[in-house]
Amino acid sequence: MTTQKEGKIVLLGLDKARIAELLPDCPKFTASQIYGFLMDGKDFDEMTSLKKELREKLKERFIANPVRVLHVYKGKSGTQKFLFRLEDDNLIEGVYMPHDYGDTLCLSTQVGCRMGCTFCASSLDGLVRNLTDAEMLGQVIAVNREVGGTAKNRKVTNLVLMGSGEPFDNYDNVLAFLDEVSKEGGINISERNISLSTSGLCDKLRKFADSGHKVTLSVSLHAPFDELRSALMPVNKAFPVEELISSAKYYFEKTGRRVIFEYTLIKGENDSDACATELARLTKGFPSHVNLIRLNEVKERNHIAPDVDATEAFLHKLEKLGVSATIRKSLGNDIEGACGQLRRRYLQNELKD
Repeated sequence: MTTQKEGKIVLLGLDKARIAELLPDCPKFTASQIYGFLMDGKDFDEMTSLKKELREKLKERFIANPVRVLHVYKGKSGTQKFLFRLEDDNLIEGVYMPHDYGDTLCLSTQVGCRMGCTFCASSLDGLVRNLTDAEMLGQVIAVNREVGGTAKNRKVTNLVLMGSGEPFDNYDNVLAFLDEVSKEGGINISERNISLSTSGLCDKLRKFADSGHKVTLSVSLHAPFDELRSALMPVNKAFPVEELISSAKYYFEKTGRRVIFEYTLIKGENDSDACATELARLTKGFPSHVNLIRLNEVKERNHIAPDVDATEAFLHKLEKLGVSATIRKSLGNDIEGACGQLRRRYLQNELKD
């Protein structure tokens, strides 16, 4: 059970039976009503089919959704960047991306991050704390409502756990969230429409492979050589490249799901012919796909994005080597779309309320 400030209990994420236990003086159907309202993103004052006296009691004892939309920044491509405020006043962010195949929400799993990737804004101030399962679910509920959806008529159809934080560094809460968000009768997003990105905590990756969950696994590879990857991603010192590839293959063997390798191109660092050749060697031999990403530059970091021509040239090298690869469409650059950028700008008073 998630508790927040003032000792209030968060109802979002609890099932109908547990809500009924917390309201012993109410008929059981009341718990079902409240559960439905929560899935639609309604606060207690909006649950107008409940008696006013009950709504007041709910406000005194409980929190409906621990995630509040603080600001929405709209981009030119239809992308929307959300800045959320939590009950303890911490800030997180998410990105809503409309696509032909369905609308995707990129959500956060931690406030900040401890992985220390040198091209990412999320880790600049380190890890503040893990998000609860209710706070992850709350992002989905809040955005779905903001863009005009309900639980029965969802606008958010796909999820990617690729926002701030390392999901496997918050393992138990992430698994609880996956159970809740895919539950029938709730928001009910199939795991086949959920992607989880990891920087490479191989012990947790293998544990996850054995858990029975079958989301799409996205491995943040970003460099094919240990020395280079360790310089970009300190996690590689604990879990080297070959171990990471072996763990990714294990995930495929256990789940039957193709593995996606994310590869952010950084000019003059990981875009050489040698990098392309080694990347091809690593990813061959089992169903996988390489997503190439042009670096979204962070002003506090000293990395530079390659131009479009250089990015396409790297793609062509991989294709000639027999690698299934695409360049990921860049959405949200005009609204601080990279992990952690929007939160950091707001905290530094660089964005207007």
